[in-house]
Amino acid sequence: MNHYKHILLTVDFSDHGKQVSHKAVELAQANQAKLSIVHVVENLPITDAAYGPIPFDVDLTQEWLDASRQRLKSLGEKLDIPEQRQWLEMGSAKLEIVRVAEENGVDLIVVGSHGRHGLALLLGSTANGVLHHAKCDVLAVRLQDD
Repeated sequence: MNHYKHILLTVDFSDHGKQVSHKAVELAQANQAKLSIVHVVENLPITDAAYGPIPFDVDLTQEWLDASRQRLKSLGEKLDIPEQRQWLEMGSAKLEIVRVAEENGVDLIVVGSHGRHGLALLLGSTANGVLHHAKCDVLAVRLQDD
C-alpha cells in the first residue's frame, strides 16, 4: 500500500459530501498525511439558441464565490484543515483540481463519483476528467444516485 503524504479532498457541497469527506479523513489519518480541500466554481455560460452563449452576471458569480468561500472555510474548520490548504478556484473543475494537486505536491486526490447515464455519460464527469488528467493517484468514492 502506498503511504500518501498529501491528500486533496475535492468538495462540491452536495448531500453526498460527508461520505467523500469521511473517506478522505480516514485515509489521511491512516497515512499520517496532510489533508487539503478544494472547491471549484464553474463559470458556465447559459445558452439560448437565439442569442448564443450568455455569461453569468458578474454580481451573481461574485455572490456564488462568496458563498462557496464561507462553506469551504466552515468545512475546513470542521475537518481541522488550515486556511493555507483550502483552495477555492474558478474554471473547469477537472482542470483546476489537477492544477492545484500538481502545484501543491498532492499524491492522492479524493473525489465523489456518481453512476451516469444518457447525456451525462457522454459529457463525462468531474471524477472521470480528474482521473484521466491527474499525475497522481485518484480515489473515486462511489456515491449512490437518488
